[in-house]
Amino acid sequence: MMTPRETVLKAFEGGKAERVPVTLFGGGMWSIKDYGTTFEALSTNVDKMVDMCVAEAEKIRSDIVYVGSGYNNFHASALGKDFGVGIKYREVGAPDLTKHFVESEEDIAKLNKSDLFKEPVIKTVMDATLRVNEKIGKKYLVTMTCWGPFTLAARFVGEEVFMKYTFKKPAFVEKMVDFCADLLITLYEPLVNAGMEAISIADPTASGDLINPKQMAKFAVPPLRKLSDWAKSKKAHTILHICGNTSDRLEQFVETGCSTIFFDQKVDIAKAKEALYGKMSFGGNIAPVHILLNKTVAEVEQACRETIEIAGKDGGYILVPGCDIPPTIPFENLKMFHDVALNWKY
Repeated sequence: MMTPRETVLKAFEGGKAERVPVTLFGGGMWSIKDYGTTFEALSTNVDKMVDMCVAEAEKIRSDIVYVGSGYNNFHASALGKDFGVGIKYREVGAPDLTKHFVESEEDIAKLNKSDLFKEPVIKTVMDATLRVNEKIGKKYLVTMTCWGPFTLAARFVGEEVFMKYTFKKPAFVEKMVDFCADLLITLYEPLVNAGMEAISIADPTASGDLINPKQMAKFAVPPLRKLSDWAKSKKAHTILHICGNTSDRLEQFVETGCSTIFFDQKVDIAKAKEALYGKMSFGGNIAPVHILLNKTVAEVEQACRETIEIAGKDGGYILVPGCDIPPTIPFENLKMFHDVALNWKY
């Protein structure tokens, strides 16, 4: 019998495993709430973070385990200490930056990638990733989550300003996203060298609701390609999720070189299959709020079955929510979401 890890790796290769692969994307907020702790409490406690990830992995039963989900803003704040940047923890939700701080190419030149490893929270998450991989990495595919290059660049600069700069200062935007691709390579290198088999990238600011296909091709695809080519050279997979409706640029996901793309619920999954099947694996796209939070167990089951019927019967597909899930989704709904795929034999 194939392990969850083997099942999802088979899908990345475009093949059929024994059953439909299934995973959340991230899941940090839900897991932390379910475990009965907070982002802040875990941020300095490697043992507790490891225990939370392992315990929740066995309860949730996703094929992929995402360590560090929700800690994505620390990669920008770590480089912003000299600019007076910090992190604020929220009562509900992931920690956020206190301010944006890059305004020019001169500011980019002042950033030091090695400052990543001076940030204690980043060290906690990286150490936890290695230990979770040691404990359950033979069973599950263990990864660490980060913002993608375009989104991370926008975190440094400020999203509204960054969007304007795609028109007004395109050379600056290209430098910034390229820097962020290199920053992510710097971050992931020790983990991949230690045996982590996949990197996990969320690039929500590259959403189809925020940038058009031309902007995507110019500013978001090249740094993703740089990152995924590096990962491939290390024999690691790249998992990508982008929010919003990206139905008008499906072929661009092949250009990113990523192993798989997880789609938002706004994407027509039949069109996605038509465009991508045989070229790259893809996942999606059960609505996290409309279906998983607000519907009954029976309705969750029906939605998952319908999506697999449309997109998942020929392999190269993973059942995934359309985005990260709210922390308030009932466990019964989450259980059914996984049960449908775990019991769906090819």
